[in-house]
Amino acid sequence: MSDAGTRPVRTVFLGSGGFAVPILEALLSAPEVELVGVVSAPDRPSGRHRSVASTPVAARARVLGFPLLQPGRIRDPDAIAAFAELQPELGVLADYGRIVPPAILDLPAHGILNLHPSLLPRHRGASPIPATILAGDDETGVSLIRMDAGLDSGPVIATTRWPLTGAELAPDLEARAAEAGADLLRRSLQGWIDGSLPAIPQDDAAASLTRPLGRHDGRLDPSQSAAALERQVRAYQPWPGSHLETSIGRIAIWRATVGDARPEGVAPGRLAALGDSLALAAMDRWLVLDEVQVAAGRRMSGPDFLRGRGRALISSAGGMPAG
Repeated sequence: MSDAGTRPVRTVFLGSGGFAVPILEALLSAPEVELVGVVSAPDRPSGRHRSVASTPVAARARVLGFPLLQPGRIRDPDAIAAFAELQPELGVLADYGRIVPPAILDLPAHGILNLHPSLLPRHRGASPIPATILAGDDETGVSLIRMDAGLDSGPVIATTRWPLTGAELAPDLEARAAEAGADLLRRSLQGWIDGSLPAIPQDDAAASLTRPLGRHDGRLDPSQSAAALERQVRAYQPWPGSHLETSIGRIAIWRATVGDARPEGVAPGRLAALGDSLALAAMDRWLVLDEVQVAAGRRMSGPDFLRGRGRALISSAGGMPAG
């Protein structure tokens, strides 16, 4: 493909979130590439005090001393020109969070590779890890693709996969996917650069699409099954979280388990005491609330909450409605 077999390939990394940091580190130790720059999202105000914060990738790039580009719009001519000045022969992208225009995709001779935390074409788009847990998938993985102008639709170069237990939390699954993606990249770089590793087109007919999550997605809907709600609690950590609106305010739900079948006389949405536990009546069964947090309060076990403020939510008529 070039004289890349005799010298490292000039490479630019594009990434923002925590998932991308182990992949950036993998490039640092890869003899096939020379990292010449990093592209990340701009610093933004964050937190209660609106202090300006860098993305995890930008913070790491500053520590490492690499040239750092943080364009507000990567498709702007100035951003494209700055990218071109790095003279990249290869790009690697992970968790960047921006649409990369064709003018940048077409610049490196070896293209831009994307590490996506799902088994493509399943779960393309912005939230593949929550979608994997929500769907109750029995396996997941990371896909290495050559980017094209579509949304995670480029041909697949390599994948790695592993089974799921059905108890994964989104942050833990993301951390495992990041390490697996870093290893997959290390194992695939030489084959991609020397042309021995082909890219196989995806089956678009089998594709599923995910979307960005908003705060409103965190509401637990008791018209769903208890199993679906339990998966939501695991999938939506840390963002947007899962919550109930109650007579004492919003309650965040951090851990939950599927309980017994809901009695026919109890409507979905009712909160009740099941022994020493607080439970929500879902469409088919009880959802036992194992760890909760009231606004401005600390996280506590469901039984501890029930012994305190939780009693205000329970009545002899079957509890207070929540939603």
